[in-house]
Amino acid sequence: MIDITERVRSNAHTDIYMTAEEAAQLIHPDDIVGVSSFTPCGYPKAVPLALAKRIEKEQFKVQIWAGGSLGDEIDGALSRVHGISRRYLFQSNPELRRQINHGEVAFSDVHVSTFPQSIRENFFGQPDIVLVEAIAITEDGALIPATSIGLTPALIDSCDRIVVEVNVTQPLCLEGMHDVYGLPNPPHRKPIPICHPGDRIGTTTIPCGWDKIIAIVPSAIPDTPFPLKPVDTAAKQMGKLLVDFFRREVKNGRLPQNLLPLQSGVGSVSNAIIGCLAHSEFEHLSIYTEVFQDGMLDLIDAGKTDIVSTGSISTSPQGLKRFYDNIDFYNKHIIIRPMEITNNPEVARRLGSIAMNTAIECDIYGNVNSTHICGTKLMNGLGGAGDFARSAYLTIFCTPSIAKNGDISAIVPMCSHVDHPEHDVDIICTEQGIADLRGLCPIERARTIIENCAHPDYKDMLTDYLDRAIEETGCAHTPHILTEALSWHQRFLDTGTMKK
Repeated sequence: MIDITERVRSNAHTDIYMTAEEAAQLIHPDDIVGVSSFTPCGYPKAVPLALAKRIEKEQFKVQIWAGGSLGDEIDGALSRVHGISRRYLFQSNPELRRQINHGEVAFSDVHVSTFPQSIRENFFGQPDIVLVEAIAITEDGALIPATSIGLTPALIDSCDRIVVEVNVTQPLCLEGMHDVYGLPNPPHRKPIPICHPGDRIGTTTIPCGWDKIIAIVPSAIPDTPFPLKPVDTAAKQMGKLLVDFFRREVKNGRLPQNLLPLQSGVGSVSNAIIGCLAHSEFEHLSIYTEVFQDGMLDLIDAGKTDIVSTGSISTSPQGLKRFYDNIDFYNKHIIIRPMEITNNPEVARRLGSIAMNTAIECDIYGNVNSTHICGTKLMNGLGGAGDFARSAYLTIFCTPSIAKNGDISAIVPMCSHVDHPEHDVDIICTEQGIADLRGLCPIERARTIIENCAHPDYKDMLTDYLDRAIEETGCAHTPHILTEALSWHQRFLDTGTMKK
């Protein structure tokens, strides 16, 4: 038996200690199961794995509600036994993605900042049981989270059946890194008192109470973070272009010397951008973001940032080891918050965030698709980009100009799916260049995007489309040849390439 004596700081509740298999029996068919996590870190592992084995024998399904993507122990294991009927909020597991795109799993995309309120207001129902990973439980039954907080406070608020996995692989040195702030629903809501990313406004534990905890499960299964994809030439070039752009903004008086609080999405492009800043002249940077990645370790190590406010420590395996090996040092620079605080548009607007996220494709007018392939197949989900896009001081979307070895142009006449409309997008960046869209009319935006961001193999095709659209519509405000606008995607589906 795994010893959790040091971590459960009350001796009065040993009667609810149980194995993962015993705890899995507390979950019923068709239950809504809420789980802690925000990206694959700080998520329960032992009980979901035991649940998957049970489902394989008994053949039933449950709903899984989480703040973001989850590790293979949940999304993968449960998908492989066809145990998920509905999934919120964001996912990145290949088998789960396949089942979503085949209609086997109901998936609804929701903005990260709004999902906790939706749970508290019972918009979609409420969880029947909640599985939480914690590093410890306090004397009064409060939970000390692991490497993420995510949706956990809202789930606990809305459920009175909490199963806590106490994970001994998560270091106790994480204690004190968290900042948990309660956000009641309207009309009882007050302004969130964050004026700087380093402001602490809450507690270091998640309120729960022994009356809600129905099981304590010892666990020794570590986080299994995703490997970080190598930073390719295109990503490095985008990073350099954006650092040069920031220099110009500072020179022109539109940004201060230490920029403004940075928000960065997930992936190699985002890491490349952060990495370029770590090697730049910029100092005293601040980060107010939803996910902490490897590049932010570089920023801290280089002395370039004073504080990183985040929702999770979602690094590569190498980055996680680096974080753990120097956790006392990083603890002084990192605050982990719930997702409704990290992604709150009110805070993003007040701080003047610089939002940097990735796109699957952008159209010539500045609309962005970040979730679907050819308009129909879900990739991962909306995530938190939309929370920042409309509220940020600067909203930047990055994408390589081409994909599939050049068979696909990421700059298209019309997006096959729109997650972020043109009105929310200030800057588009590819390895070809930067399109500054601020203050431009639609045709000006189109010319700017084609000239600066399109790959040379597609630039003439896009210009030809725009010129013909202007002529055929009599220079409409946003000229399109609707019968042709989406033909690029259809051509790829038919032939495997967008090229003529």
